[in-house]
Amino acid sequence: MEILKDSLLALQALTSLALIIVVATQTTKNEGLTGNIGGPVTSSFKGKPGMEEQIRKITVNVSIFWFVISVITAGVFAKF
Repeated sequence: MEILKDSLLALQALTSLALIIVVATQTTKNEGLTGNIGGPVTSSFKGKPGMEEQIRKITVNVSIFWFVISVITAGVFAKF
């Protein structure tokens, strides 16, 4: 059982680091007052997803994985 606990903690730590890195690589959409004055610029052209869109999807997936691992880890530590 200790191997399971250690494995879950290691997996959660790696996922946490991945989430920190992915969030840190994102760029902000509003740079100071520029975004507030002009408003967001939207485009109706839907081509290949750009780097920002791919990073956003990766962030969502890593966040969901982190949450699931956290719930499983909490359940394992609560029972034993």
